[in-house]
Amino acid sequence: MAEAYVVEAVRTPVGRRRGALAAVHPADLGAHVLTALVERSGIDPAAVDDVVFGCLDTVGPQAGNIARTAWLAAGLPEEVPGVTVDRQCGSSQQALHFAAQAVLSGTQDLVVAGGVQNMSMVPIAFASRQAAGPLGLTEGPFAGSAGWRARYGDAPVDQFHGAELIARRWHITRRDQEEYALRSHRRAVRAIDEGRFARETVPYGELTTDEGPRRDTTAEKMAALAPVVEGGTITAACSSQISDAAAALLLASERAVHDHGLTPRARVHHLSVRGDDPIRMLAAPIPATAYALKKTGLSLDDIDLVEINEAFAPVVLAWLKETGADPARVNVNGGAIALGHPLGATGARLMTTLLHELERTGGRFGLQTMCEGGGLANVTIIERL
Repeated sequence: MAEAYVVEAVRTPVGRRRGALAAVHPADLGAHVLTALVERSGIDPAAVDDVVFGCLDTVGPQAGNIARTAWLAAGLPEEVPGVTVDRQCGSSQQALHFAAQAVLSGTQDLVVAGGVQNMSMVPIAFASRQAAGPLGLTEGPFAGSAGWRARYGDAPVDQFHGAELIARRWHITRRDQEEYALRSHRRAVRAIDEGRFARETVPYGELTTDEGPRRDTTAEKMAALAPVVEGGTITAACSSQISDAAAALLLASERAVHDHGLTPRARVHHLSVRGDDPIRMLAAPIPATAYALKKTGLSLDDIDLVEINEAFAPVVLAWLKETGADPARVNVNGGAIALGHPLGATGARLMTTLLHELERTGGRFGLQTMCEGGGLANVTIIERL
C-alpha cells in the first residue's frame, strides 16, 4: 500500500491584527515559509509536483491564485504549478488532504501543502461576510437562493449565531467559556516560554514569536466584556483572534523519500471530511471525529494529542463533552483563542504544531480537526515515525 509522509513543516509566527505582519503582502508571507521549507528539507524545488495552498477571501492581494504567486515570489522554479483551495477555515487542512491524496494515488511524489492569510490587509467586515455568511439572507453568498431559503428559511447564517446555538445545545455557560479561554492563553504563554514553538517557527524580520497570547489577561477582565450578540454568551475573549500568518508542509511518497534522501517524520494515517447542520455550522468536528475513529478502528485512548481549532470556546467544549476526550491531551499549547486564527493558514499551522509536539513528547498518534463554514469539518490523523 502506498504511503504519504510528512517530511517537513514550518510556519511564521502568528501576527496580531494590525501587528508586525499587517503590512506584509500575503504572497511574501507565503514565500517566506516556502523558502524555509525548501531550505530545511534540502530538496531540489524543481522536483516538487504541485503547491496546494489554502486561503479565504481571495480578493485584492490574496487574489490570482496565491499558491502560485507565493511560489514565484519566493524565486522558485516557474515550471512548478500551484493551486489555491477554499474550504473555509479548513482550507489549508484540506490542502494537506489534497497533497496527501495525490501522493497516495501514485500520481505525484513531492507536494507542498500550506496556507496563508493576511486578515489585517483584507478588511474583517468583508472577510466575515464571505467566510460565514450574513446575519440573514439580504447579502452575501446565500442571497437570492430560492433553494437555500426553501430548505433553511431565514435562519441567521453566521459564526456567532452558530456558536451560541452550540453553547445552548450543550449547556455551556459563559463562565465555562471564559475558564477555557484563560487556560488557552496560559498554555500558549507556557509553550512560548519553554521554547516549544521554536523549531517550527521561522521568524519574519524582528517578529520571532506569536503576538496573540495575553500574559496579563484575567477572568475578571474577560467577565467585563460585552457579548457579541445581545443576551448571548460569546464575547471577544471566547473567540479566535483575527491574525496574519503562513505555514507549509512537505509531503513525500516512499519513492521520493528514497530518491531525495529525505527523512520521514510522520505518516498520514487517515484523511476525511464530513458535513453537518450549516446553521449551527460549527459542531461538525463531533460527527467528523466519530467517523474518522470508526474508519480507522482507533479510539480516543489511542490518540496522544489532539489539535481542534478554537474558533470559539463552545466548539471545543462541546466536542470534549460529546467525545469524552481527555482535556489534558487537547490543544496542549493553547489554541486560536490565544494564538490566533489566520483563516487560510490555520489548518497547516495546527498540523505543524501537532507534528512538533508529538516529536517533543514522544507521542505516536495525533488527530487534527476544525469547524468550517457551511457546517463542515476535516479530520487528519498522523502517526509519528
